[in-house]
Amino acid sequence: MGGPSQEEKITALIEKDPELKTLVQEHRMLDEKLKEFDRKVYLSPDEEMERKRLQKLKLAKKDKIAQRLSGQ
Repeated sequence: MGGPSQEEKITALIEKDPELKTLVQEHRMLDEKLKEFDRKVYLSPDEEMERKRLQKLKLAKKDKIAQRLSGQ
């Protein structure tokens, strides 16, 4: 089990692929914004819509990241 972990492999690929790096950074940014919504006790209807929009964007970024990783 001395091989690199999945996180280490991803980190190495990110360093070589600027587009992948951007996707990962955007995914993390969306994750942080969603965590802000999750910390609230109550979301207004507008906040709930924004939260759902961010979830969809985050999932789309995750799909693009997975595509790039599987293409490597």
